[in-house]
Amino acid sequence: MNKADKVRSPASVLLALVLAFGTATGLAGCGGSDDGPETIGSLRLIGDYSIKTKTLFDGVEFGGISGLDRAPDGSYWAISDERGGERGTPRFYNLGIQFDDKAIQAVTIRKMVTLKGRDGQPLPGTRRTVDPEGIRVAPNGNLYVSSEGNFSTDPASLFQPFVREIRVDGSFVRDFETPAAFNYVDNTTSGGRNNKLFEALAVTPDSSVFTANEDALVEDGPLTTLAAGSVIRVLKLDPATGKSGAQYAYQLPKIPLDKAASGSFPPDNGLPELLAVSNNEFIAIERAFADGVGNTIRLTRATIEPDTTDVRSFKSLVGASYKPMKRELLLEMPVTYQGVKLDNIEGISWGPRLANGNRTLVLVADNNFADNQVTQFLAFEVRP
Repeated sequence: MNKADKVRSPASVLLALVLAFGTATGLAGCGGSDDGPETIGSLRLIGDYSIKTKTLFDGVEFGGISGLDRAPDGSYWAISDERGGERGTPRFYNLGIQFDDKAIQAVTIRKMVTLKGRDGQPLPGTRRTVDPEGIRVAPNGNLYVSSEGNFSTDPASLFQPFVREIRVDGSFVRDFETPAAFNYVDNTTSGGRNNKLFEALAVTPDSSVFTANEDALVEDGPLTTLAAGSVIRVLKLDPATGKSGAQYAYQLPKIPLDKAASGSFPPDNGLPELLAVSNNEFIAIERAFADGVGNTIRLTRATIEPDTTDVRSFKSLVGASYKPMKRELLLEMPVTYQGVKLDNIEGISWGPRLANGNRTLVLVADNNFADNQVTQFLAFEVRP
């Protein structure tokens, strides 16, 4: 999300200890990190670390971090959702995140890279053309990025969402072919909804790429509300051909609040990120928000089972008969946890192994470039 569309409260997340992740399946981590744990039994919060809004790096404001992924060298790629025309050119960063089993010692901004277009030039810094949200390390060492695009009633300012391969210097390699059903039309009668498209991005051990719309396409029904949930589509992409494949329905629950405080923005729920655990299993972030209340974040285990329906041929999911992805709640994330005031979580990555051999997860919050928020990092020990 972008601050211009939704300012989020610094109140947001975390954490009641966790339901079982599963005990029988071998689970492999992805995205440039070590092999995954065989099981996930619980998560232990190691600590948090924050970077204040208005922090500058190379003279440009750091923030809007919406995606995070660990590289083979142990550093992290982090993408800003700067669209252009607000706080500079669309960009991403290389970070160092140092932590042990007791605390996060430091988060270091090592490098800033501008996103480039097909012409090799940096994307415009004076107008909106993209909305970068997800970033993952590709098996060949390049990066995949997702964008929600930019909806506008002016055709000259309307830019469609995409999933793209780039080099680590930001240069363009290719776009994946994504179905036209995800494109913006008029934000009302069909297609994608403004600021509700490709945020989530995952790479599985077999190198498949997955993305998802953040909330329902117009054809698939209403957006989530306090009274009812919605359904989104998880889209599989083939890196060998660049073409799209299967689509799977994921059911978003209703906004998990009894009521929303009055404010400038209506309450919502959405899916901003997926992290691959195996070829058919993911950790999904569900983020709900109510202005004046804050964010409620859930981590779920989302599984494509053998009989999960491929819904790519379904023009609409309203009233349709299909089996969605299996959804299991892993973590319920309220406003605070162990005295830590939490922010707007949008990104998740595997981290390194601790000295005891246990794996870690790192989460990051998008500060929306807001003065009352921070770029917050959370580290967790994965207990098998």
